[in-house]
Amino acid sequence: MNDITYKTTKDNINWQEVSDVLRRSGLSDHTPEEQKMIFTNSYAVVFVYDKDQIIGVGRALSDGVCQAAVYNIALEEEYQGYGIGRRLIGLLLDQVQGQNVILYTHPRTVALYEKMGFRRSKTAMCIFCGPEDTRRWMEETGFLLPEKYRFVDEYGREDMKH
Repeated sequence: MNDITYKTTKDNINWQEVSDVLRRSGLSDHTPEEQKMIFTNSYAVVFVYDKDQIIGVGRALSDGVCQAAVYNIALEEEYQGYGIGRRLIGLLLDQVQGQNVILYTHPRTVALYEKMGFRRSKTAMCIFCGPEDTRRWMEETGFLLPEKYRFVDEYGREDMKH
């Protein structure tokens, strides 16, 4: 793990490697050309290298003043557990310092992000525009709560009725 380096610029990136890392992590099936557009249009980026090979990526969208959102945090499995992912996220957060940050993550990694200071939000909402089978998988896995889900303290509240 002595040859691990981090890059926070978008210059001279092997977009095929970015696409491969995200595909292997199960986060994205976008082509290298699409990944180039996605990351180039992002406010902040981090690429993690082992020697000259990309082994991790992450990005953030931001207005540059008060709001940011972290996406596509991926690290090859054999590099996990060594603090590399924590450093990747830290470098992203450094680039959006002083802003409110939201994060969309896999249910398996909630505890990891809690250790880094993130808190769960009861009121986050999303509109998912992918295929129906992916939406079902997201519900079964815990990414999405069932439609019209209510937390215990919301039952019977007038403002929660449809």
